[in-house]
Amino acid sequence: MSELFGTLPDGTPVHRWTLERAGVRVRVLSYGGIVQSVEVPDRAGHAADVVLGFAALDGYLTHPEPYLGALVGRYANRIAGGRFPLEGVTYSLARNNAPNSLHGGEHGFDKRVWDVEPVEHGLRLSRVSGDGEEGFPGRLDVSATYTLDASGALRIAYEATADAPTVVNLTNHSYFDLSGGGNAGGHELRLAASRFTPVDADLIPTGSLDDVTGTRFDFRESRKVGTGYDHNFVLDKGLTAAPAEIAELHEPASGRVLTIATTEPGIQLYTGDHLSDPFAPGAGIALETQHFPDSPNRPDFPSTELRPGEVYRSETVYAFSTR
Repeated sequence: MSELFGTLPDGTPVHRWTLERAGVRVRVLSYGGIVQSVEVPDRAGHAADVVLGFAALDGYLTHPEPYLGALVGRYANRIAGGRFPLEGVTYSLARNNAPNSLHGGEHGFDKRVWDVEPVEHGLRLSRVSGDGEEGFPGRLDVSATYTLDASGALRIAYEATADAPTVVNLTNHSYFDLSGGGNAGGHELRLAASRFTPVDADLIPTGSLDDVTGTRFDFRESRKVGTGYDHNFVLDKGLTAAPAEIAELHEPASGRVLTIATTEPGIQLYTGDHLSDPFAPGAGIALETQHFPDSPNRPDFPSTELRPGEVYRSETVYAFSTR
């Protein structure tokens, strides 16, 4: 089911689609592929929205930087100095997170209107990212399919092909608040990650993969999240062909549990410390499945290169339950 959600300043219409199954209701926008809301019940059966979002399109246009619920690309996370080499050519990108490029640049996938078509129990969003868009080489044909399975789990499957060598790293940037009350401070997190990528002052990985043992980055056993995180964790499972469970977020008061499974080798934990009006710092927790930040400049990291004849595939599943 779809409805008009608003229009962009140039008159382009933006539609909202509603998916509902097994007691879970998800609303998705054609603008930015944004997951606007996810309504799930608590242990008493009372439903609440567990992701941060705006009630009207204007909120997303006037507050773009948090990337609330957005489909992020062509390259999620940071690329150092807004530059990377590929096939002997150095490409320059917008330094929209000075001195780095962040989440695809000034006008990334989160700020584009996607074509939307219904599929069984879901939606397929697609668009063409032209050669040179935001400085990235090659024409990229990209899609993201959002579906709800029989248990109400939200599955996002990404696919892309290119006509020239390029780099691709896609994710969803939802901020989760399983309390449904605008404060993620009491959440507990478990991550299947024995290492993380430490960063410099500009949040660019130093290149090392550090052991989490004895540090505040050790979430191998569930514990309260706290604040002060904007870091990539190296998942123990590595890159896999099918989604494997790697994270669990729990909110004790409501009993809600979010379990994340992914094909990706990394996950970015961001505790929303820089969220601002109308959201308070720490109002939501972002868990972005991904390849590592700055991989195009780090040949020892899992590669984000995509070449003609290859197909980029990535899949993440967000399952909801209570205890």
